[in-house]
Parts: sequence; structure tokens; C-alpha cells
Amino acid sequence: MVKTNSNFVRLGSSLPIFNLVNANSPKNHKYSFDDLDERPLLLMFICAHCPFVKYVESEISKIQKDNKNNLQIIAISSNDVDAYPEDSPENLRIQAQKNNWDFPYLYDDDQTFAKKLEAACTPDFYLFINLGNKNFSLYYHGQLDSSRPSNEIPLTGADLRSAIKALEKNTEYKLPQLPSLGCNIKWKSGNEPNWFTSNK
Repeated sequence: MVKTNSNFVRLGSSLPIFNLVNANSPKNHKYSFDDLDERPLLLMFICAHCPFVKYVESEISKIQKDNKNNLQIIAISSNDVDAYPEDSPENLRIQAQKNNWDFPYLYDDDQTFAKKLEAACTPDFYLFINLGNKNFSLYYHGQLDSSRPSNEIPLTGADLRSAIKALEKNTEYKLPQLPSLGCNIKWKSGNEPNWFTSNK
């Protein structure tokens, strides 16, 4: 496990088009950009094996429950499943069922989507506002909160929750957007992005 901070991603960046396998469906149906509705979008890069993700699973469940009507949620796993079979679509589905997650949990097999969003670690959180006609613009990118498995700060989701509240009020989020910390995304050999190789 390599502790990795999330990258800086410019606010206002657009959500890339996607069409990926939904591991959290009975037959691994595809889920695409066209399936999104008009609500704001919380997109999370997570996986099944990372201890940093396991640590925040309960809070992800609470955020799903607390924002059932006002927010759509998607999770993405981009890890190399040949090297980390714990993150196979089958195991992602088991993880989702265990935590009562009913949101799409997408498998980014070729890691293209992760690269487009400059994703670096799990967990990592992207909150998009819909400017109209599915023009999703990045509103918040960063940590869930300052709690980590190695510190004694309570897990509350404070940073992400405050961003969601500000978005609901249609106001600018003025607090610092601090990077996530977690396991590095497990890039396929030869497919590593420049931000990963330059930080090794």
C-alpha cells in the first residue's frame, strides 16, 4: 500500500462521457453518462481492498441514506484486477451488498475514466453541480473529512457534507478543499499516468 494524496483538479472541470460495467447489477449491465438524471452528482473512486476505503464505508452508507432524494451517487473502481483480484467486479458487488449501497458501482477496466479525472487514490470524492442539460461541472474535489485510520479524529464526513449543503443552497463553497489520502490507484503495468510515475 502506497499512501497517496489526490491530485489537484480544476474546479469547473466537466464530467467526462462514460459507459462502464456496473458491478452493482445482477448481470453487470453497462451504466453510462446518458443514465444520469438532473440532480447533482457525487462520484467516488473507491475499491474493495483498500483499508482507507474500508474505514469510510460506514460514512458512505450514511451519506447515501441522508441524500437519497437530492443527490445521485456513482462509485468507480479503476484498479488492475489481475494484480488485485480483490477488486474484481464480483467482489465490488459483494462490498456494495454488505454496505447496502444501491448506487451504480462501475468498473473502469481500461482506466481511461480515472485518467480523464486525474484520479490518484482511493477514496477520492468529486462533487458535480448540474448547470443544466447534464452539463456537470466540478464543484468540490477532495477529502471526506480529516479522519484517518491512524488518527483519533471522529469519522463524520464533515468536509463533503458541508460541500453538499453549500451546493444545495446554490452558494459558493468557500472552505479549503483539502486532498484525500488513501491507497494509490493500482495502475496496469505500462498504463501508469505521468503524475503517478513522477511521484514514485
